[in-house]
Amino acid sequence: MSHWLVSNVPSGLLLLGLIVVIAGGAVLIQAVLRHQFPRLRGDAHNDVTKFAFGVVAFVYAFFIGFVVSAMWGQINSADGKVRAEGSAAVQMAKSLTVFDAPDRDRLRNSLLEYEHAALTEWPLAAKGHSYPEADSALDRLFTAYTQVKPSSDVQKTVLANSLSDFNTMSRARTERVLQASTDVGPPWSLWAVILLTGALVLGCAIIYGVEAPVMHYSMVATVAALVAANLFLVLLLAHPFIGDIGTSPEPLRQVVRVLEGNPA
Repeated sequence: MSHWLVSNVPSGLLLLGLIVVIAGGAVLIQAVLRHQFPRLRGDAHNDVTKFAFGVVAFVYAFFIGFVVSAMWGQINSADGKVRAEGSAAVQMAKSLTVFDAPDRDRLRNSLLEYEHAALTEWPLAAKGHSYPEADSALDRLFTAYTQVKPSSDVQKTVLANSLSDFNTMSRARTERVLQASTDVGPPWSLWAVILLTGALVLGCAIIYGVEAPVMHYSMVATVAALVAANLFLVLLLAHPFIGDIGTSPEPLRQVVRVLEGNPA
């Protein structure tokens, strides 16, 4: 469900929808409770509510901070893998000029074929699916490099460096695909804790005794908007390879631009 929301709903609309649903629902519940239980408007129970709200708010803030920090680490890790993959491929592309024309053309075509396959694979891998053509293209690229017969010391050195870059690129791509298949969002147990702590924070705000309705509704709406914003942030961070915050395949596109003679 979270993957579908992040993939198909624009971020701004998703945030607005969460605020409307959560804040609107909280205010509606508050209105019903204020009508059904008039004593909640007083402050007789506020001492207990203050203590409960302080404890719950602290736990909620600490827990959300921990979750966001961990998920942001996943984003950084994914970004590092993609940058390593892209930078190694760019270096391979720039080194092609030292080879003889037949080898240079064959290597350029093989590398370009792989990069297009990797870009096609990107959204599939983000959904946990495989794309065998990317593996086949990578194998063909390696074969193309092993078929090169260097005719000078410079070509031998560049070939060795290119094979090293190929290993770096291949390893980064493998790690990226594995991460995409495993980092698919928090498990249901973590979602349950996130939703439960958010509900407790809202519950304490709703039952807090405030005589003036405008003040009380404003307080509940503010807390609800904060909970909605935190939930929105967790949703975006839960999927490292999709959404506005997720890692971009731009390094792979840069390789294609270099190979096609348009690095800008």
